[in-house]
Amino acid sequence: MAKQQERKGTKTHAVSLITLVDPSSPISEQYRTIRTNIQFASSADRQIKTMVITSSGPGEGKSTTSANLAVVFAKSGQRVLLVDADMRKPTVYKTFNLQNNTGLSTVLSTSTTVVEAAQKTVIDNLSVMTSGPKPPNPSELLGSTRMNQVIEEAKNLYDVVIFDMPPVVAVTDAQIMASKADGTILVVRENVSRKESLTKAKELLNMVQARMLGVVYNGAENSKDAGYYYYYGN
Repeated sequence: MAKQQERKGTKTHAVSLITLVDPSSPISEQYRTIRTNIQFASSADRQIKTMVITSSGPGEGKSTTSANLAVVFAKSGQRVLLVDADMRKPTVYKTFNLQNNTGLSTVLSTSTTVVEAAQKTVIDNLSVMTSGPKPPNPSELLGSTRMNQVIEEAKNLYDVVIFDMPPVVAVTDAQIMASKADGTILVVRENVSRKESLTKAKELLNMVQARMLGVVYNGAENSKDAGYYYYYGN
């Protein structure tokens, strides 16, 4: 199940599921810390059941973060649906060794339901909805009334729904979904993320009044483990 780590320029490769292959590692523990912070950010008035994971640009680790967060939430006993909403350059189906004939694009453009499109994984409590066949109009599909219906259907079926999105500066997809989700996490990577891009990403997310849960900072070279993850919540 261990896969090649996501790198700049190879976004369509499967990503590393370190929380599955090495659950006792420091990195895995940091993912559990992120999970805990998200749970504490949830309240009776506004539960966090749906969350968007995005980045300012490519190669910053948003798909790695999405997949590993899905694993640690599932391992805590919650029913989790990981949705590959990056219909332009999907990775999730490769990471979990799944078929991608039917997925999010199918659900949004046909009468296929979430139940029909979701695929169970080898991990208890974790299901995945892959991106499906590449559509010509991803942004329009995500902004549709049908997408709102899909979100509600998923929330009724699962405790946590995680949307792996394209970089927010590159296309409008993440902005659209951030306006619909209960929370948004921005992933940055040392020596890859650019200050001007991060500033633009923040502006774009603020523009749609996204509820920012925090920032995942990864790839710190000065830590004991170069893959160490940090979390800064609001």
